[in-house]
Amino acid sequence: MKLPSKLFSYEESVLSKLPIALGLLRQESLSVGQLFTLMQGSVSDVSEFLDVLDCLYALKKIYYDSEKGTLSYVD
Repeated sequence: MKLPSKLFSYEESVLSKLPIALGLLRQESLSVGQLFTLMQGSVSDVSEFLDVLDCLYALKKIYYDSEKGTLSYVD
């Protein structure tokens, strides 16, 4: 996971991608695939995308509904 440091700027870090994902999920619930498609221009690869989801889930900012297969924003 890339975090801001001497090696990586904030823009290159995972932290800069969190608001992008949250902004998309505030508008509507999306499947993981849909969210990845919308974020492809912002993330470098699937690994970075999964790091974004891990961070948001750990911070309890997203919820995964296993019945519907969608991610939702949590207030």
